[in-house]
Amino acid sequence: MQISYTLSNIQAAADQFWQYAHPFRVITFNGGLGAGKTTFIRALCAFLGVGDMVSSPTFSLINEYHFKDQEGNDRLIYHSDWYRLRDEEEAIQAGMEDMLAREEAWCFIEWAERAPGLLPRHYLEVRFETGEGDSRTLVLEKR
Repeated sequence: MQISYTLSNIQAAADQFWQYAHPFRVITFNGGLGAGKTTFIRALCAFLGVGDMVSSPTFSLINEYHFKDQEGNDRLIYHSDWYRLRDEEEAIQAGMEDMLAREEAWCFIEWAERAPGLLPRHYLEVRFETGEGDSRTLVLEKR
């Protein structure tokens, strides 16, 4: 599946994305620096009704956000950035295994290729392809 968007219609893209992606508890966001990973996650969290400021977890490694589902239940998102991690051992020491083990939470992971062995058997991979100006295409693949 592919979703194309620009900054002017990123909220509609986040809606379309979530309709497809919500069954996946682990979603990886892959693309180079400046590809728009955090910007898209920010738009996705806004679509879901996250009230907190959504920012890159590059230095904190994991940010935690809450939103209410359609039934009014509190739901949890872990947004992590593995860019600064050297390998899987460092990821384990940083608590990434614990984050991934939380079945009731969604895990949005940037730079998951730093520790691919920690990913579960089934997850959704999102690749960012950049176009002219601020246009992006998301390529979604079930893994």
